[in-house]
Amino acid sequence: MSPGAGHVIGLVSCRRLAGRGLTAALCAPPAGHDWCIVKLGIQGTIRGLDVDISHFAGDHAPRVSIQAANVDEDKEPAMPPRGPRMGVAATAEEFEAVSKLQSGDWDVLVPRTVLRPGTPASGHNYFLVSSQQKWTHVRLNIFPDGGVARLRVYGVGHKDWASADPKEPVDLAAMANGGACVGFSNALFGHPNRMIGIGQPRSAADGWVTARRPDRPPVLQGDETGALLVLGGEWAMFRLSHPGVVTHVEIDTTHFKGTCPASCRLDGCILTAQEEEDMVRQQWEPPSHRWKALLPATQLLPSAAQVFDSLTPELQDVVTHARLTICPDGGVGRLRLRGFPSSLCLLRPRDKPLTRFSMKAGFRSGL
Repeated sequence: MSPGAGHVIGLVSCRRLAGRGLTAALCAPPAGHDWCIVKLGIQGTIRGLDVDISHFAGDHAPRVSIQAANVDEDKEPAMPPRGPRMGVAATAEEFEAVSKLQSGDWDVLVPRTVLRPGTPASGHNYFLVSSQQKWTHVRLNIFPDGGVARLRVYGVGHKDWASADPKEPVDLAAMANGGACVGFSNALFGHPNRMIGIGQPRSAADGWVTARRPDRPPVLQGDETGALLVLGGEWAMFRLSHPGVVTHVEIDTTHFKGTCPASCRLDGCILTAQEEEDMVRQQWEPPSHRWKALLPATQLLPSAAQVFDSLTPELQDVVTHARLTICPDGGVGRLRLRGFPSSLCLLRPRDKPLTRFSMKAGFRSGL
């Protein structure tokens, strides 16, 4: 699941290690086939899978199937510490612990499928998943054995809002809670989704970086406050994990010393699922009257995390989408929109006051 740091809790056989790809952890008896169980970094809906067999020439796993389950945390067995041991059979204690999951009976996301080797340096095998269920674990089966370099699980995180503390603000934009970037104007490298990832930015590559705008003037000038007087900017649009009121905005430009934007602003709006799809086709040009200012044009500091008060606490405006605009261009490591989820289960679009829609069923998990 992206984002998050998933980990293997049970891996059965595979013969050898190629590069950084795992082909061995717990080794199975000679009969049967090999498999491994991976706990996802966060609970969520799976949209796609990538079984990457790059650099395994002649010893890749010829066939795979993938299963999944939603395991309650209190029902997950405690696995014995494995340490650096690789390439040897699983102990009886390890088999006994993992057998409690009854993973052979899990739901099938990908039936048994032949893998395509591809080229030595690019052996990706992609699989789309249409299930709307939430998952915490996946089981990769390989038939009968062989090597797999990477297993990537793509999807949207889900937060249990019913159990959330209503007095504690949450990051409404966080990918781990279900937030997602649904549009952007420019990305030289680094998808804007990285701004709403987990933890602190590890480097400039772990953020959103735009190309230099070609309409920048030859000589940059500033106003009396020091803000640059330039036209245009780059933007990224986010669907919040839950409709809510944003109270604080954090912009983190860590690692961006010479490429930090001069300023930024943040606007929010309410969009239904159908309106979101329409905006995608219209290159994200909603009518100006739909936008609410969450953060006015504000100067940014290089390589620093800044927290600003939102304009909405006074207005108590609920938003479902937010648009970050940076001026004129540059890089941002993290965007955090902290606030409180709305207790409203029904919202009315401003231009259609008689139209109601359910927040639970009305918003698609991904585009």
